[in-house]
Amino acid sequence: MKIDSLEALEDLLEAEHIRHFKIGVFDIDGVFRGKYVNREKFMSAATGGFGFCDVVLGWDVEDRLYDEPTVSGWHTGYRDAPVELDLSTTRMLPFEPDTLLMIGGFAGDYAPVCPRGVLRRVLERAAARGLTAYAAAEYEFFLFDETPQSARDKGYRDLTPLTPGMFGYSVIRNSVHFELYHELMDTMAAMDIELEGLHTETGPGVLEAAIRYDRADRAADKAALFKTFAKVLCQRGGIMATFMAKCTNKYPGQSGHLHVSLVDEAGNNVFHDPADPQGLSLSLRQFLTGQVRLMPEVLAMVCSTVNAYRRLVPGMWAPTHAAWGIENRTTAIRAIPGGNKATRSEYRVAPADANPYIALAAAIGTGLWGIEQGLDPVDPILGNAYENPGDAKPLPGTLGEAAKALSNSKAAREIFGDGFVDHYCVTRRAEDQQFRKWVSDWDMARYFEII
Repeated sequence: MKIDSLEALEDLLEAEHIRHFKIGVFDIDGVFRGKYVNREKFMSAATGGFGFCDVVLGWDVEDRLYDEPTVSGWHTGYRDAPVELDLSTTRMLPFEPDTLLMIGGFAGDYAPVCPRGVLRRVLERAAARGLTAYAAAEYEFFLFDETPQSARDKGYRDLTPLTPGMFGYSVIRNSVHFELYHELMDTMAAMDIELEGLHTETGPGVLEAAIRYDRADRAADKAALFKTFAKVLCQRGGIMATFMAKCTNKYPGQSGHLHVSLVDEAGNNVFHDPADPQGLSLSLRQFLTGQVRLMPEVLAMVCSTVNAYRRLVPGMWAPTHAAWGIENRTTAIRAIPGGNKATRSEYRVAPADANPYIALAAAIGTGLWGIEQGLDPVDPILGNAYENPGDAKPLPGTLGEAAKALSNSKAAREIFGDGFVDHYCVTRRAEDQQFRKWVSDWDMARYFEII
């Protein structure tokens, strides 16, 4: 489905007899906030935009207001923020009869802090150099035989996995539960979110989905919609999916690896060099060096929750230092030689809970910075990066540390803008402060009697 004009949109509404319209925006945490509107309101919004209460930029995932308001707060009166709909995001919802979905982005004074906007500005920097960024996301996520109510009733403890045991790449599991696999793949394909692969991972009830690559702006839309509607499909089927970075102490965390390549105006992958022994171009090596150099400074944009830092520990298939390697899964970034078609950077530090717009902005923006600065490439790590990280910088260990590093980063402010960095750091400090107020089960078990 390609909608590139209001006329094409009108034709679609008539041809498909659309009666229901759903519009929305993705907030700082990657949560889809939206509503149903009638046809008249929908066409008005598609033509000239609409207003969306700016509180969605001023509260957290629990609808709790931030203590340090910037673009949204009592000082704004929680007015309506202008939102512009993107016709190219038009999709039918296959499980909702006669229903159409469209994504918008914040505009006007709110544009600097819009997640879609920060990625768009990064891609415009690439376009100014005659480059188009392509990307793909792959997500690991746990499935539980629970409902939202049963999970709450259990206090999110002792939840029942959809399937037991360690069954990585299991044909038994995907055959027994083929209805779920088919529904996920068919529904996503109908929403223009084609999955290249879907398989079990190591761990009870864990799946991994690889979304087919696309231009980076569209890839981010697909990633954000996949996470949203995978949860929807699962809950409609009486189970739950979680994309938490780490939801259990027993198993590794859940990744949201981001694959990125750059293509020039002639359609050539600028990351590929057939004359190089590894097939990696100087542009790719500078791109990787930029990613590595700035990773400790922008990590809060990628590992955006307190929980994400529980994944970044040795031996858990997640990195601990800012380093890259060639086909090395112990490093934060894996360079993948794949010829002109598939040579790319895999940003392995990204967890499943990351906002795909902001995480891709970080991955691509820092890489472009490396090319723009003409950085001397750093050498790849050979072997186990956990044991031998070389001169690689360690990554921040907490969200609070990462937010401080981002706030102090001159490069991040130049790439992403002061408005975004200031607002985003307010939201991450608020997330960290909520955690530090909380008395956990670990606190009670460790200190209650002995201290």
